[in-house]
Amino acid sequence: MEAPAVAPASVGIDEVLLTSRAEMLALHSPYHFLRELPADAQQERFGTGAARRFSAEPHAEVLSMTAGGGQWLLQQLAWDSEYFGTPTYRLFTGLFAEDAAPADLVRAAATLREQLAARGPFYAFSVVPAEDIALLQALTGGGWRLVETRLNLHCPTAAATLPPPSPVRLARPDEAAHIGRISATARNPYDRFHADPWFGPERGDAFLARYAEAAVSGSFADAVLVPDEPGLPVDSFLAIGDLQADAEALGMGLSRVLLTAVGPLNRGWHLRLTAETVRRAQQLGFGQVMMTTQATNRAVFRTCEKLGFRLGATTHVLACHFS
Repeated sequence: MEAPAVAPASVGIDEVLLTSRAEMLALHSPYHFLRELPADAQQERFGTGAARRFSAEPHAEVLSMTAGGGQWLLQQLAWDSEYFGTPTYRLFTGLFAEDAAPADLVRAAATLREQLAARGPFYAFSVVPAEDIALLQALTGGGWRLVETRLNLHCPTAAATLPPPSPVRLARPDEAAHIGRISATARNPYDRFHADPWFGPERGDAFLARYAEAAVSGSFADAVLVPDEPGLPVDSFLAIGDLQADAEALGMGLSRVLLTAVGPLNRGWHLRLTAETVRRAQQLGFGQVMMTTQATNRAVFRTCEKLGFRLGATTHVLACHFS
């Protein structure tokens, strides 16, 4: 079958469609469930405001849907594209009328996938709030596959239940390769990079190793904690991001658990490293610690319950590719 023509050049955001999708766009804030944070500021930073600014982002496109009269907000990710050697896209969302026909949205999602394939090999994914049923059904009906269901957890630091302090320290730069090996070895078959067959186990392991190494080098993490117990080898770590820009916009100090892994020599240290992450946030005067995990990760649930984490929201990761 002949591939359809590549989608037209990026167009401007349709304000009518934006208004119709405002309620769902508000759910793109990773903090929308925190009532103490201003809803208007969250909508501006992560929802309708982010959609209005979208076309100004690097490698971003606002594409007209071929059915239903809507728009797709699509961005090519430069670092990911280079790392995987394949154009890699993130679909931020779709804009469409509240009464858009489901069949039209399914056709539009399928056509978007075909239009990307007409450009050549690609990989695309989208993180969709569980509440956004219309978009989820459009993408899955249009050939996008579910690869991960995420639980977005938060711990109010003032209400945390912490065990006695554990000896931890910051990972040293010369430990980056070792931390990367820990990340690669502690394989989770349900995370996005291992659940999606496009990556494959080896490529998923290699990516998480690279991610952990970059965290230790300070490329995107503010701290990486490791055990500091005499005689205990380092076989676990936890990378932390202090969300300074979000904190300034929303008026609350925030930390996020970016990545963590525990090897067999450090059994029990996920709880201890997470507890020290919350304790660190308390000492910095931060109000919340955020964590995302898979809906299958029962071991993490137990840790979170012990420390006082609460469930805030659920999201789904969907993906498609052509190669």
